[in-house]
Amino acid sequence: MALIKSISGIRGTIGGKPGEGLSPLDVVKFTAAYATWARQNSAKEELKIVVGRDARISGEMVSSLVVATLSGMGCHVVNIGLATTPTTEIAVTEEQADGGLILTASHNPKQWNALKLLNNNGEFLDANEGAQVLQWAESGDFVFAEVDKLGTVVEKDYTLVHVQKVLDLKLVDKAAIEAANFSVAVDAVNSVGGIAVPVLLKALGVKNIVEINCDPTGHFAHTPEPIPENLTETSEIIRQNNVDIGFVVDPDVDRLVVINEDGSMFNEEYTLVAIADYILKNTPGNTVSNLSSSRALRDVTEKHGQNYTAAAVGEVNVVAQMKKTNAVIGGEGNGGVIYPASHYGRDALVGAALFLTHLAKSGLKCSELRKSYPDYFISKNKIELTPEIDVDTLLEKVKEKYQSETITDIDGVKIDFPQSWVHLRKSNTEPIIRIYAEAKSENAARELASGIIADIQSFL
Repeated sequence: MALIKSISGIRGTIGGKPGEGLSPLDVVKFTAAYATWARQNSAKEELKIVVGRDARISGEMVSSLVVATLSGMGCHVVNIGLATTPTTEIAVTEEQADGGLILTASHNPKQWNALKLLNNNGEFLDANEGAQVLQWAESGDFVFAEVDKLGTVVEKDYTLVHVQKVLDLKLVDKAAIEAANFSVAVDAVNSVGGIAVPVLLKALGVKNIVEINCDPTGHFAHTPEPIPENLTETSEIIRQNNVDIGFVVDPDVDRLVVINEDGSMFNEEYTLVAIADYILKNTPGNTVSNLSSSRALRDVTEKHGQNYTAAAVGEVNVVAQMKKTNAVIGGEGNGGVIYPASHYGRDALVGAALFLTHLAKSGLKCSELRKSYPDYFISKNKIELTPEIDVDTLLEKVKEKYQSETITDIDGVKIDFPQSWVHLRKSNTEPIIRIYAEAKSENAARELASGIIADIQSFL
């Protein structure tokens, strides 16, 4: 059993004793703490909170607890049911709500679930706000409503609202997509993407859609993180079906991975790169990604004469940096595209529509479009943490050894070499240290990562 409490919410495995897994008691406690925070941060007498969830098996149980607890705290609830994470974010602003709860453990396996916390802008809480929720949960000092002040519950579906907002974006060209007559495959890992993505594609004029794992049962057809080693069968299906492009999304549909027409990977790092290239051709401006994302975004940004900056890992950090620099596009190299013209949240539906527009206007095959961008290769590794490992001391030793290189320590330790980089950071969602290394070749990236791992092992 595992329970991870962080400023971005609470994430854990279903079952077990309270405090050891994401038990019903933990769900109620953290929901009540969030409602207490929302009330403290609103001048309204009556609060409205949006609740949406992905399709994982525990979703209905967790949602019932969350909705009932919010009502018990005197909050009026708009329950949008099965909905993507970006759909829930949009629903918060559309409803002029005071916040929102997204019930999803993102790319984690089926035994996990989580409560992700939104403010009244439909954006994730920042560090200070998240810490306040954790303090309320720790103290247990929340007051439930009296019977005449219990909150109401209404149910709505926001998928079509979200899809229409995507179609309304100036740089989404439905006519170009329809004229291209694309065949598109979609792997939604049997979660809410199986509902939302086909609806979007049909609205964009795509007539031939090959649905893969689009039944939202929560029984994930493969390990749900959309990375190459989990997508071998999907890639083969795409190759055999002679489609023009394949899209893969994670269970809550905030990450978009592209597979080429020949079954090869476009590379999750390059989803943002390609979309940024299209946006910058039409809208000059700055870009942002996190420290663990590819240098290719910087290269494309500078090719268009614009400025790139990096943020700490985490959507809330990327969003903050994007607002600070007035970025026109940004996101994370895991396939997370944030387009401010839509909203400040990672959104695979927005990403898919912009990517299809870019592909249609380019006149290229998907694999040919990928070849138009500079090649970088990332080696993604991790080290399991045990309680006795002092991560801070470990990272200080790494910094000391590589002090002659360019060091960034706003989030773990990133070491920039002339032709490569390596980033070490403690995960916020798993008991691991992530070690990402990027270079101009796969071998160079692997060798760089192996060298850093050897350093860590020697320090341990």
